[in-house]
Amino acid sequence: MRGMPVIMDVVCFLWMLPSVWAVEEVLMDSTTATAELGWTTFPSQGWEEVSGYDEHMNTIRTYQVCNVFNNSQNNWIRTRFIQRRGAQRIHVQMKFSVRDCSSIPNIPGSCKETFNLYYYESDSDVASKAFPPWMENPWVKVDTIAADESFSQVELGGRIMKINSEVRSFGPVSRKGFYLAFQDYGACMSIIAVKVYYRKCPRVIQNGAVFPETLSGAESTSLVAARGVCVPNGEEVDVPIKLYCNGDGEWMVPIGRCMCKAGHEALENGTLCQACVSGFFKAAQGDEKCLQCPINSRTISDGATNCICRNGYYRADADPPRMPCTTVPSAPQRVISMVNETSVKLEWSPPLESGGREDVVYNIICKSCDSRRGSCTRCGDNVQFVPRQLGLTDTGVRISDLLAHTQYTFEIQAVNGVSDQSPYSPQYTSANITTNQAAPSAVSIIHQVSRTPNSITLSWSQPDQPNGVILDYELQYYEKNLAEFNSSLIRSQTNTAVIQALKPGTIYVFQVRARTVAGFGSFSGKMYFQTITMEEYNSSIQEKLPLIIGSSAAGVVFIIAMTVVIIVCRRRSSDRPESEYSDKLQHYTSGHISPGVKIYIDPFTYEDPNEAVREFAKEIDISCVKIEQVIGAGEFGEVCSGNLRQPGKREMLVAIKTLKAGYTERQRRDFLSEASIMGQFDHPNIIHLEGVVTKSSPVMIITEFMENGSLDSFLRQNDGQFTVIQLVGMLRGIAAGMKYLCEMNYVHRDLAARNILVNSNLVCKVSDFGLSRFLEDDTSDPTYTSSLGGKIPIRWTAPEAIQYRKFTSSSDCWSYGIVMWEVMSYGERPYWDMSNQDVINAIEQDYRLPAPMDCPSALHQLMLDCWQKDRNNRPKFSQTVSTLDKMIRNPNTLKTTTPLSSCVHLPLLDRSTPDFTSLSTVDEWLEAIKMGQYKENFANEGFSSFDVVSQMTMEDIVRIGVTLAGHQKKILNSIQAMRAQMNQITSVEV
Repeated sequence: MRGMPVIMDVVCFLWMLPSVWAVEEVLMDSTTATAELGWTTFPSQGWEEVSGYDEHMNTIRTYQVCNVFNNSQNNWIRTRFIQRRGAQRIHVQMKFSVRDCSSIPNIPGSCKETFNLYYYESDSDVASKAFPPWMENPWVKVDTIAADESFSQVELGGRIMKINSEVRSFGPVSRKGFYLAFQDYGACMSIIAVKVYYRKCPRVIQNGAVFPETLSGAESTSLVAARGVCVPNGEEVDVPIKLYCNGDGEWMVPIGRCMCKAGHEALENGTLCQACVSGFFKAAQGDEKCLQCPINSRTISDGATNCICRNGYYRADADPPRMPCTTVPSAPQRVISMVNETSVKLEWSPPLESGGREDVVYNIICKSCDSRRGSCTRCGDNVQFVPRQLGLTDTGVRISDLLAHTQYTFEIQAVNGVSDQSPYSPQYTSANITTNQAAPSAVSIIHQVSRTPNSITLSWSQPDQPNGVILDYELQYYEKNLAEFNSSLIRSQTNTAVIQALKPGTIYVFQVRARTVAGFGSFSGKMYFQTITMEEYNSSIQEKLPLIIGSSAAGVVFIIAMTVVIIVCRRRSSDRPESEYSDKLQHYTSGHISPGVKIYIDPFTYEDPNEAVREFAKEIDISCVKIEQVIGAGEFGEVCSGNLRQPGKREMLVAIKTLKAGYTERQRRDFLSEASIMGQFDHPNIIHLEGVVTKSSPVMIITEFMENGSLDSFLRQNDGQFTVIQLVGMLRGIAAGMKYLCEMNYVHRDLAARNILVNSNLVCKVSDFGLSRFLEDDTSDPTYTSSLGGKIPIRWTAPEAIQYRKFTSSSDCWSYGIVMWEVMSYGERPYWDMSNQDVINAIEQDYRLPAPMDCPSALHQLMLDCWQKDRNNRPKFSQTVSTLDKMIRNPNTLKTTTPLSSCVHLPLLDRSTPDFTSLSTVDEWLEAIKMGQYKENFANEGFSSFDVVSQMTMEDIVRIGVTLAGHQKKILNSIQAMRAQMNQITSVEV
């Protein structure tokens, strides 16, 4: 070394151990050189290469310089060309020693204890003595390197060498290779070793996935994403699995994971997914271990996802895979029967063996037997089972409406959740009984055939259960305005009668009952018919006189034809229980109905209900129907949306009701009855039937598609977003549809906002025909409540319909009033959280629903008219349509609303404006008016007491963030009610 020697005999150092996660790839290491390094120096009297020894006495090559007594030093040393090998960031570890300038006597001021590190990129080894030039540009400076520790001349004499170790990195590098250069500008130092390397993240198995070896990024903060591959028999969970390699070659930020798929379990800390061995299974993807097969099951290979039940054992669709396989139950025991005329009560004991399950239920198979022929046939749908025929959970059933003097066999089956999988019929116990003599059942309906000022001609259906030969009928009638004890009686040998000596223009009440040798049956329900006035009769005669004169010959033919029809019908009445004349009588209209007006025909009057389906509903080929998605569940199956493309017509969006698999013939009949009803209607405010699919599976009813769904849900989703005129327009559409149904003589029975559908143009259409009449007694829908043997929607039903089952267009009018209230309150539940019994009691005490918030007085008055206790005082639907039309033409009638203060004095159940004195906090008040989403808004602005809230204005409400117009009105009106209540309290105290 020129100047002052800094040679050491042995240099001891250790490379820093890399992180356990990082892998270092060395590009150059000066300590491994076996000959001279041969690096290029400038100027020639600067750096010099010397030999030394490491701690193992191995020779190493070093460079040193010590021209500290010469001013303006600029000594460079350059390495050989170093291949990059794909690395983007390079790390340089330097071992060096530096002499303390203060330990050198008489040294000039140019002595340094630092040096500079540079690099230069190139695609090939192009360096020479003069290229690249020995200056900072084109060289790129990495850093100025300073010694943490320096040594003195004394320490050197004692062979104490203080070694510094520094690591610097640079990047990004993009060319094939690079040179390193060290610049000394006045230090006495020695470069002992230089190691050049790059880092990469090693191949690793983590989170159930294999990640390949990955180079670190170009910057120290770079994160390089690596996509993992699941280990064999592993599957990704949720998102693609990734790890990120940081600039130090360490894995971090794991995203996603792999889990062993079904039939495999994780071993060796998640690095291996091994198949479940024989006798074990795993049903789903996850970290769980394989489970041993449950009782009565086995596997047939490794990697099983479930265990197969052994012969004679089964697993229900809803049973979890880990549940033991079970079998069918044995037959019920010890059946006891108790006969009472045409009804029977059966009781039995549970089976000895339940099959290992707790879901045993019972089915009753009813067969009527002919002792002469020795054969039995299934009972008809008219037989009634209470609580039901299938799926009984209790060990008892009451069966009624049987035929008198008839032998029956009842099979009591015990079934459980796997009975339908067994190839054998369920085991059962039989009970054989013979019914006694009984009176006939009640006549179901009376039809008016014709009327004059002094007479009415009536006909009626034979009782559903005649229980013997009908001897005759007894008809009871009296004037509606007189008491029932003033009634008159007439007898008829047939199911028709002409009642004479009546008063013109008078309403009469009629009831009829049948008689057999067992006596009279029950009277039918009361039916009301009115004679025509003399003015109507004379007017009708004047209109028809020209037609009568001009068609007298045709009249003779008609009389002869009708005589033949009556004779034939009477003959047939002795051959079969029901008269075709009475069944089809409602096809004919009496003289007071205008020509061309259709009359609704109840499909249940048909001997074969399928005939009604064929007559009123169009059969559609299933190839024309494409189901897109399930949008809900109906009474009998799923409700879907889809497309209908019929030959010669454009494809259209439709709603599709499907009949669930495993249906009974009665369920199929009830399901298709809605189509038989709907197919008779043609009105813009009645849901339109496109057709049915009955010749393929599943059975379908196809209707037009209503984009906005049910009215109640649609209103709740758009609370406060419509004008009063828009709401009245919706109500007008519903009333128009009901007017049409009323003219068709159809009674809906279940008119409610949930049964009104809304299309994209806000047109409301009445739907859900007839299904509510077939609700089973065990329905879980709390809307429908049992009353007198059936289920009815209490909150929407008129009092006479609840109490006496009297359903008429007037009871539909009551329901329409409730629908009006639902619309004006944006889908609020009628009578709020009151129980059904509370509702019945309140209505009996003449309480009525209050006007919804911002409801015009005229609309609320129309609601109250619909809720008149006397059904004859309720408006007709034609009047309601006319009233709503006037409101729409004259919007000023809708501007007056019921004053909030008047709510205190009205006999109403007003829950829309709660009594704030019963509430303790503003938060409770907001919850009570269903504005709880604004709690934080009120609290943040300091509106935390009723005194402060009662002073709020509309500007305050807008300022705190209430932007919806409907919500603003609801809050402001409730504040006004609060003020009124506070003023009332103050006046009472004074």
